[in-house]
Amino acid sequence: MSYVSEVLEELIRKNPGEKEFHQAATEVLTTLEPVIEKNPQFQKAALLERLVEPERQLKFRVPWVDDKGNVQVNVGYRVEFNSAIGPYKGGLRFHPSVNIGIIKFLGFEQIFKNSLTGLPIGGGKGGSDFDPKGKSDNEVMAFCQSFMTELYRHIGADTDVPAGDIGVGGREIGYLYGQYKRITNRYESVLTGKGLTYGGSLARKEATGYGLVYITAEMLRAHNDTLAGKKVVVSGSGNVAIYATEKAQQLGAKVVALSDSNGWIYDEEGIDLALVKEIKEVRRGRIKEYVQTRTNAEYHEGKGIWTIPCDVALPCATQNELNGDDARTLIKNGVLAVAEGANMPSTLEATEEFLKNKIMYIPGKAANAGGVATSALEMSQNAQRLSWSFEEVDQKLQGIMVNIYRQISEAAAAYDAPGNFVLGANIAGFLKVANAMMDQGIV
Repeated sequence: MSYVSEVLEELIRKNPGEKEFHQAATEVLTTLEPVIEKNPQFQKAALLERLVEPERQLKFRVPWVDDKGNVQVNVGYRVEFNSAIGPYKGGLRFHPSVNIGIIKFLGFEQIFKNSLTGLPIGGGKGGSDFDPKGKSDNEVMAFCQSFMTELYRHIGADTDVPAGDIGVGGREIGYLYGQYKRITNRYESVLTGKGLTYGGSLARKEATGYGLVYITAEMLRAHNDTLAGKKVVVSGSGNVAIYATEKAQQLGAKVVALSDSNGWIYDEEGIDLALVKEIKEVRRGRIKEYVQTRTNAEYHEGKGIWTIPCDVALPCATQNELNGDDARTLIKNGVLAVAEGANMPSTLEATEEFLKNKIMYIPGKAANAGGVATSALEMSQNAQRLSWSFEEVDQKLQGIMVNIYRQISEAAAAYDAPGNFVLGANIAGFLKVANAMMDQGIV
């Protein structure tokens, strides 16, 4: 049995039932075999065993009082996975599906994503099974204050810097930051995604979606093609999907579909983004409301968005939303490129289908790194007490995404797998972290 197989077998044994974590680790480690063969010192130092074991896992009770005066109790998590190249950095997810396995999968992916940005940030992730949907502002504030009352003792500007993720937007970040400041009496860059009036960065809201499109455009450019005139399907209708749609439209693409957890819309004439923003950002409504105004558009309950023929597919909703059958349907319908705006939205079977059929395909750890990259830029601005213009941040973001494409393309070619950006992303992200770990000794 190979070293990688032994590590994976032990990981699964020690972390039973954490299928998303198993999947993420398997996808990364199996592509590292050629790197391990070239660097036997990694096995001698048990580097993979240390890499897959978080440096610290926190689980805590979060009690809060709802508007009816009833006491509610949720579970909070923070997994500080790897700090070899910088303080832990990664979002907080508030969603009923959250458990320790999902947080570990996200934190593990974050290690390599953060490495690819070229910025000095390690990997971490956190969250809770709390669902902010349907809650009043007072209830969300009560929960966030209780959550931070425990979390504050484990984070800091040079220790661990959380941000937003699913269910954690500007409202939640504001409540979390207010409580952190209240408890610690410190005004520091301990959270990113803050409001512009208290240390937030311009372009942070747009960054993940814009970055996704920038790297997609760069991939097409490297293959002598362009986004202009392409038919694009985007899953999701949250922050990432909205701003991926915006940037794709700015670059001349025609986005025809969006979705949420209930269903999906198809607008042959092209998505009316102003209407989507009104529904999702102002009213916090459901995507089905779109067809009440755009009567020529279609709304369909459930899954099926990947049956729409398109040139470019951008999955931006959640993990494992695109399976093997979906991938085969996209390929049959002529998809040219797939880039992931969500974290691990494609199953292992779907990934294999894309690679086998030579589809241009960039995994989330590379394609959606624009959000965390801009969070790190926010940390830099806070540290210097500066505020950069939208254009400055956007230019830096675009440069980072172009550089990520270069890294993953060069790594794939260096290991005799040109065009395999899954292998390229994993190897390029891994090597920087692995070398830092080796330099720092057995810690």
